[in-house]
Amino acid sequence: MPKAFSGRGMPPPKTASRRTQLNRGFAKALRACPTDSEQKLWRLLRRKQIAAMRFRPQQPIGPYIVDFFCPAAKLIVELDGDQHGADKNVAYDTARTRWLEARGYKVLRFTNSDAVKADTLDAIWREVEGRLPLPERPAAVRPSLKGRVE
Repeated sequence: MPKAFSGRGMPPPKTASRRTQLNRGFAKALRACPTDSEQKLWRLLRRKQIAAMRFRPQQPIGPYIVDFFCPAAKLIVELDGDQHGADKNVAYDTARTRWLEARGYKVLRFTNSDAVKADTLDAIWREVEGRLPLPERPAAVRPSLKGRVE
């Protein structure tokens, strides 16, 4: 009887695979028709314009699809429209944020009207910089003794 394999070379279980495929398809559809606020913010986030970090639009993460995701900083930026003010949607967003933060992601939420304000971009910039590892200090460099005349 062959041993069960696991690891990178094996596909995920069928239930996870099906959900992942559905999320990817739905995320692709969302990328094809973004809201006006998402388009405006994406113009500012794309091409590594914030702290030279890459953001991805409409990224599936677990059972959710987030608006913008920076993998290096594990940062998620969400734009909330008017529908997010309803009690049912507030509870859903809270549960979703808890699930993402329990897995090490930081979620920043902004309203659609705040999407391209300077304060929003400053908050994103500060959060990206705060979540990145600090560069290592260079080792002490000994001066070369070549060419030295004594």
